[in-house]
Amino acid sequence: MLDLKFVTENFEEVMQRLSTRNGDFSYLREVISLQNERKEIILNVEAKKQVRNEQSKKIGELKRNKQDVTHILDEVAHLGDEIKALDQRLSEIEEKIFNILAVTPNLPHISVPVGKDDTSNVEVRKVGTPRAFDFKIKDHIELGESLNILDFERAAKITGTRFVIDKGLGARLERSLIQFMMDLHAHEFGYTEIIPPFIVNEKSMFATGQFPKFKEDAFKVGSEDTAWYLNPTAEVPTINMYRDEILDGSLLPLKYCAFTTAFRSEAGSAGRDTRGILRQHQFNKVELIKFAKPEESYQELDQMLLNSEEVLKRLGLPYRVVTLCTGDMGFGMAKTYDIEVWLPGQNMYREIGSISNAEDYQARRANIRFKRTKESKTEYVHTLNGSGLAVGRTIIAIMENYQNADGTITIPEVLVPYMRTNLIK
Repeated sequence: MLDLKFVTENFEEVMQRLSTRNGDFSYLREVISLQNERKEIILNVEAKKQVRNEQSKKIGELKRNKQDVTHILDEVAHLGDEIKALDQRLSEIEEKIFNILAVTPNLPHISVPVGKDDTSNVEVRKVGTPRAFDFKIKDHIELGESLNILDFERAAKITGTRFVIDKGLGARLERSLIQFMMDLHAHEFGYTEIIPPFIVNEKSMFATGQFPKFKEDAFKVGSEDTAWYLNPTAEVPTINMYRDEILDGSLLPLKYCAFTTAFRSEAGSAGRDTRGILRQHQFNKVELIKFAKPEESYQELDQMLLNSEEVLKRLGLPYRVVTLCTGDMGFGMAKTYDIEVWLPGQNMYREIGSISNAEDYQARRANIRFKRTKESKTEYVHTLNGSGLAVGRTIIAIMENYQNADGTITIPEVLVPYMRTNLIK
């Protein structure tokens, strides 16, 4: 959530930066008039309370002198009604301001390229060279079905489309990748491993920016009383561990590596990537989360990007890094890098991870603050999240890049100790 004070004091700058996100943010102008009215009401209430206090003192003096106070009591009662009405209006204004800011996205960082869509994303670097095949390549769907390691038909019977059953060495590959990623980030890069709840509440969804804007994308579970939702990404439960808390600044940055199964309805994506496991309703993911001091958050973002890239480097998969433009960035993010892995079956790079800095946007929604010292005033932390990586898409990349002419799949060397074999056949 944007800082109300910053919005009102830098309104034209805010509107200019938001305009690069290609939305209509004219509704935000109402915040200025509401904030002006709010200030007037606060001053009015304070003035009336001061008069009431003075009158109350006068009543005390008159009573001590056994004088009539009826006329003053009537004035005080009248003031009380006026203050109550003003307080009611103040609550309405503050709720309206809150609701407006709740659906307003984060401001893009000044370094983010301006653009309407992914065609304006800027390539940062390419790593590795796509393999030249001397045989007709298969995509992961054909490979998975021919090797009997991916079963889409029975998954659809059990649940519906956009679900899959991993079988045999396909199941072991998924499990091995999760363990490899968690081991890498925890043991080598110093992240603390967690496996959070896979069900989150409404406050958690609001805090990280999923609600109210993207409520239609969520899977709701339980009754109306519980208002529980299936976790759409480990970012949600992990960041909400510290909701409404004040952190010890000397412990920052806090670094977490979370494994979750994620669930998304993918509302609005009908017809896009419906085949295979590229865009599933249920998928496994390893996520990196950081809580950092504001002045250190972009340094931490760059380090998180390198940590995520290392997964692909060790797997020997060609990829590229792009900086997302303003029109392609997520709702709550100030800056995002995407890592795109080469998929021979599609003959193109596809996103396999996003690494983002939300700055203090999520921290304001979640009320996560820190103190540099015991005597310091509280400040909002910066929150960062990054894929470390999306497991299903990593499986696609391994299957397609490591396929052989005979239809088998070679296992990347780093995964052999986990897989206990070097070949899927």
